[in-house]
Amino acid sequence: MSEKNKNENKKNKKLFEWKIEINLKNLFIAFFVFLFLYQFFHAINQEVKQIVPEKPITQVIEEIKEKKVKKIEITDNRLLIEYKNNTYAISHKEPSESFLKILKDNDINPSSVNLLIKDGGSTSDFINFLSNVVPTILMIVFFVFLFRQAKGAQDSVFSFGQARVKKFSKDMPKVTFSDVAGVDEAKKELQEVVDFLKNPEKYKKLGARTPKGVLLVGPSGCGKTLLAKAVAGEANVPFFSIAGSEFMEMLVGIGAARVRDLFNTAKKNAPSIIFIDEIDAIGRARSMGIMPAHDEREQTLNQILVEMDGFTPTEQVVVIAATNRGDLLDPALLRPGRFDRRIVIDYPDLEGRKAIIKIHAKGKPFEENIDWEKVAKRTVGFSGADLENMLNEAAILAARAGKNKISFEDIEEAATKVKLGPEKKRLQSDYDKKLTAYHEAGHAIVSHFLPHTDPVHRISIVSRGLALGYTLIPPTKDKLHETKTHLLEKIMVMMGGRAAEEIVFGEITTGAANDFDQATQIARAMVVEYGMSSLGPINFGPTFDVTEWGKGYFESQTISQHMLAKIDEEIKKIINQAYKKAVSIIKEKRPLLDQVAEALLKKESLDQEEFEKIVGKKNV
Repeated sequence: MSEKNKNENKKNKKLFEWKIEINLKNLFIAFFVFLFLYQFFHAINQEVKQIVPEKPITQVIEEIKEKKVKKIEITDNRLLIEYKNNTYAISHKEPSESFLKILKDNDINPSSVNLLIKDGGSTSDFINFLSNVVPTILMIVFFVFLFRQAKGAQDSVFSFGQARVKKFSKDMPKVTFSDVAGVDEAKKELQEVVDFLKNPEKYKKLGARTPKGVLLVGPSGCGKTLLAKAVAGEANVPFFSIAGSEFMEMLVGIGAARVRDLFNTAKKNAPSIIFIDEIDAIGRARSMGIMPAHDEREQTLNQILVEMDGFTPTEQVVVIAATNRGDLLDPALLRPGRFDRRIVIDYPDLEGRKAIIKIHAKGKPFEENIDWEKVAKRTVGFSGADLENMLNEAAILAARAGKNKISFEDIEEAATKVKLGPEKKRLQSDYDKKLTAYHEAGHAIVSHFLPHTDPVHRISIVSRGLALGYTLIPPTKDKLHETKTHLLEKIMVMMGGRAAEEIVFGEITTGAANDFDQATQIARAMVVEYGMSSLGPINFGPTFDVTEWGKGYFESQTISQHMLAKIDEEIKKIINQAYKKAVSIIKEKRPLLDQVAEALLKKESLDQEEFEKIVGKKNV
């Protein structure tokens, strides 16, 4: 049978099962409505019975003799009496007695009484059956229906212990290594894993064994999950994907049971690959106290440790895990024999960004004059997800403007939107606008006239996010190291806004609060972590001995109160010196500051070329 016929049979089978399920649901609903109506009318009938008075049979005989009765309706042992004054009553007789015999025994001619005899035996039996048997059947049907609806990603409600794993098949849309860029080292490592599973004999001849685990560590949006999808697309082996949080359940022991089920399934389909996304949800370091806790998450982690360590050399099962919090994982999980390879995926460099932009630009019409080199330089610090989102936002902006092609201006606006948020047209007074203009101009002027800072890319007094304005100074190239001089100049640039406010208006505002926060963080890191102060090359931050976590304890470095006071003095000294330098630059370049602020009040935004027309080219 061909693959096409097999797929067609699967579709027909699913359609048939779906129709049966729909019919069963309809039948269940119809039966439920019928039972509801029966109960409703039965309740009404009971209410009617309560309104009609009940009389003894002897009183009914006397009323017949007095010729007050118009008609008697007999149903089994029940008598419904209708009187000539249009009132009603009910009575009951003994089951063994005949009402006709009762009349004769009381000297009443039955023909003188209007009698209507009904056979209610079968109806009564049916009603008794419904009242006694149907509720039980209904309860059983209800629970069966509940179990079928509760199955979710599993086959039934009783399969809690089965892992909610997604198996990637050949007919699903593929992502290959050609769709991944900016992470060449990680691609090379994972290509080896795929090749090992495809051609194990090539490696076994040299005594190599299959890597048991590969851990992908890196910030969010840098392509960890995309790499795993590429592995699924490249490998002609079963690929099982599951998130770390899907192991956890409210029932005790379910996480460990799902781990066992997942690994058993992978072993049966070996060679195969398991991908666990966000493994930190279950792989965090276990308790380190004297009385460690043993919760459900730790049981699940323990089971993963056992399963990964229990692989035999003949079982070709590779576990790929991804996390952006590698520092939180348990050391027992990270050791060789479980995760043999630890691949760090960082933000892409210039060439990586160009390759990523090229991939995500496919299928989108762009103007021919776009300088992709400039776009890649403009997006230093962007992750792969940021770049994809930027191009998508650029396409949306172009479509909103009714354009046929995406321009560089759309890309520029989209890049700013991704990092700072959309524009907000806030109602501001002229004084507030002027304050914002001088504040942002102060940042730009100080940055422009410092020797080691990057060129100002854009200045704006248009509100974005929580900021009333912004000054963009992106790096012109990727930097692997930060120098003390460059860090000090970054703090000076942050102080430029407050310096301009104080010099121009003789007043200070709350607008520089975020600047101070960032400047203090940099200054503190210089003193506490980087050893860039007169206190010397000492790290004063708390230290955690990760290798000792498995033994149940960690140590933190304590600092004396005297040293803490010195650290605070050093931080204060760095920031005050930076502020003084910013004030001196603003005073010296006051005419240029006024020109830039006036231009911002007129145009709201200035790009690099417009800014440099006012202040001149930067000496880089």
